Amino acid sequence: MGGEKKTILIVDDHPFFREGLKSLLARHPGFEVIGEAGNGDEGLRKARELMPDLVVMDISLPDGSGIEVTRNIRGILHETRVVILSMHSKIDYITKAFQAGATGYIVKESATETLSECLEAVSKGERFMDSSLHHKVVENVMKSREQEAKITDAGYNILTRREQQVMRLLADGLPTKEIAEKLFISPKTVKNHRSNIMSKLDLHTTVELVRYAAKFGLIDVTLWQK
Repeated sequence: MGGEKKTILIVDDHPFFREGLKSLLARHPGFEVIGEAGNGDEGLRKARELMPDLVVMDISLPDGSGIEVTRNIRGILHETRVVILSMHSKIDYITKAFQAGATGYIVKESATETLSECLEAVSKGERFMDSSLHHKVVENVMKSREQEAKITDAGYNILTRREQQVMRLLADGLPTKEIAEKLFISPKTVKNHRSNIMSKLDLHTTVELVRYAAKFGLIDVTLWQK
């Protein structure tokens, strides 16, 4: 299998950028672009159809986040490796991308120089991050993933996915109204989720909730120390 080309799906909403990536990858003997998509839904559908070895994923898509599409692809295609290609270099985006299952992250402005190197690395099962980004990020991501495992043992998995989202936002100090707007739900629904969270985790006050979240690295405790 060593001599076979690695198949690639490109998911990006800019046709000219996709063409540029295809031209770049056409010069590499080890890669073959077998499909492209302009949004997340199409990207997920084509990933299912084509089962590529690698997906090059834009983080900002017209119908949502490439991070969520990455999570969905990795959920159904465990062998497919996803490389995030993004304008964003903030730690929050990078952390979420790796937690969603991405194995590579590069910024668009350096794609010409680093994309082939990145794809070669992730093809071998290695993680890759753009050298323009701080390498400490990977350490933070790995620590976070270890903490996620501990959370499972602590009963965090009892919460529904929506309850987990609400809990993180509550622990970050967001008011009910703002949480409702962020998650596109009603303030009453947020309050119901809060009651369920407190009941399931046997917590009684917001302070206890914050302590619980901080214990498992769900929030940045420095925000509460200012």
